[in-house]
Amino acid sequence: MAQHALLNNIDHADLRVITDHAAAFGDDTMCALTFPAEFRNLQAEYPIFFYKDQQTGQFQPVAMFGFEDRENLFLEGSHWDAAYVPLSVTRQPFLLGKRRDGAPGEAEDEVLIHIDLDHPRVSAERGERLFLEHGGTSPFLDRVSSQLHTLHLGFMGCAPFVEALVKHDLLELFSLDVETADGATHRLAGYYTINEEHLHELGGDVLEDLNKRGYLQAIFMAIASLSNIGGLIRRREARQAR
Repeated sequence: MAQHALLNNIDHADLRVITDHAAAFGDDTMCALTFPAEFRNLQAEYPIFFYKDQQTGQFQPVAMFGFEDRENLFLEGSHWDAAYVPLSVTRQPFLLGKRRDGAPGEAEDEVLIHIDLDHPRVSAERGERLFLEHGGTSPFLDRVSSQLHTLHLGFMGCAPFVEALVKHDLLELFSLDVETADGATHRLAGYYTINEEHLHELGGDVLEDLNKRGYLQAIFMAIASLSNIGGLIRRREARQAR
């Protein structure tokens, strides 16, 4: 169970964070949340889909690593076999949270770094130090802080991007049948991709608006990322053949 705490150099002076990749650290996941500004980095490695939350009806872009629950075809022992790892993965075990205790000098609702003390990456013996000997933040924690704020801004900009896709009917349901090692067929379903036919039918004014808002580039990146489906299937076949 998660145990979130506001990170500070007194209570957490000696904490370290393990940066290796392994199933034991939660990397055995078939997908990870992402956001439009990250599509450029993702599209060379992973297929980008859109997942619809059945409770809220909201769409969220995800980078796909496998075809079924807890299958990460990029995870090889302690190595993640890709040039880029999504920020929603690398940020673990950190998250941003708001502080509302009215502490002197702290702005109301200020976004601050929190840490999940129960996360398996948190260690007292090995990994990257969070704080220097005299209390300053380590270069590792400085990088984490930058990543978290990039994530925060990215997810804030995700909702209006998805709203534009829905408004112009640019999402379509996608399904894919993938054969498992025992000869059975597993269907990847419940995900959405960009509807290219509807995209081509958009008028110049709409395309100009999408372009000015930075959405058109992200749309094309998401479309281009689908060429990675074949690579993902080959990774699965290679793993099954071992």
